[in-house]
Amino acid sequence: MTKFKRILLKLSGESLMGEQGYGIDVQRLNEYAAQIKEIRDLGVQIGIVIGGGNIFRGLSGTGKGFDRVKGDQMGMCATVINSLALSSALGAIGVKARVLTAIRMEPIGEFYSKWKACEALERGEVVIMSAGTGNPYFTTDTGSSLRGIEIEADVMLKGTRVDGVYTADPEKDPSAEKFEKITYDEVLSRGLRVMDITAIAMCKENDFPIYVFNMDQPGNLRKVIDGEPIGTYVHA
Repeated sequence: MTKFKRILLKLSGESLMGEQGYGIDVQRLNEYAAQIKEIRDLGVQIGIVIGGGNIFRGLSGTGKGFDRVKGDQMGMCATVINSLALSSALGAIGVKARVLTAIRMEPIGEFYSKWKACEALERGEVVIMSAGTGNPYFTTDTGSSLRGIEIEADVMLKGTRVDGVYTADPEKDPSAEKFEKITYDEVLSRGLRVMDITAIAMCKENDFPIYVFNMDQPGNLRKVIDGEPIGTYVHA
């Protein structure tokens, strides 16, 4: 028995870079696809949202002179590129995946709706929901919160390059301590950078739990699904 029946997996665009520093590392992409297939084969229904920071970040573009709205739209397009790459990697290992976009982009992807996503999930397809919310000023963190709540997922699994939530950035502060569990309110009051404030508030208001773990370690996604305590559980 798996711990969750339906999940929203939030993947970092930056993690897709691997060791390259930019773009998509094929080895990392294939590792992600293999981990996703492993839990799909257990019967878990999987919705996915991927960031686009390995290609373009709208907010950082603003600091370089880009119009904020156009910059965010460029970021949305970056998430579509990553989504297409992941769907291709999944298809190559026999996993049927469907890309839905928050902005009309046929034939690149189908226009997103909750009903279309849920029907595909129930058929055993992996559903990759791209282009964020379709609106500027919202991050893919908020997009993943929204999509996870819409598709009535049991949990958001936030795959990152660190193994949970810490009192400080563990890559900069070796004395940082890891939380096994933490509430939304504590995340906000401590100013911890789990997700942006809008995303955390949305999860809190809808009692949608988040589990933060290291996705870059092959096998970890299966461990989370099996209930092993390898990350941090964020809850009400």
